[in-house]
Order: sequence, then structure tokens, then C-alpha cells
Amino acid sequence: MSGKLQEFDIVNYLDDNKVIATYLTEILKDGDMEEFLTAIDEIARAKGMTKVSKESGLSRESLYKSFKSNAHPRFDTVLKVLNSFGIELQAVA
Repeated sequence: MSGKLQEFDIVNYLDDNKVIATYLTEILKDGDMEEFLTAIDEIARAKGMTKVSKESGLSRESLYKSFKSNAHPRFDTVLKVLNSFGIELQAVA
């Protein structure tokens, strides 16, 4: 019996805000901005770019450009997108 393995895609598991918050928290622990931006892109794909666009007030094209590899989005863009996810950043001591 020869079966094909499906390629793992995190997008398939980002279906709950608690999961999303935990995922972003773990990514932020590493301090790798490129990885953080990739995670935001993955979450946006899971939520649907059209929905994120409407909720963030940013165009779909702007979203794709902001979170592609080696992009450097503005902080307010990142916050708008995170807010559209129902996620807020928090500093904890």
C-alpha cells in the first residue's frame, strides 16, 4: 500500500485565536522578525486575505507586499493586521 503524505501547512491549524496567540508568542520568543512576519502572513492566509483586508482597512495587494519575504512593513501596518485577527500585542515583565 503506497500512500502519499500530505505536505504540512500550518495554515490548516490556525483556526482559533488562542492557537494563533500561542503561535505568535512562541515565534516572538526567538526574536526573528522575518519569522514573525511569515507567521502573520500564514495567519492572514488562514483567516482569508479578503477578510483581513476588509477588517484591517488595507488592500489585499498591500497585505501581500507587506508580508512577503524580505519586506519591511511599517509597525502600524503590523498592528492593523494583528487587530484584524483579534490579537493584541502585550508587554509583560
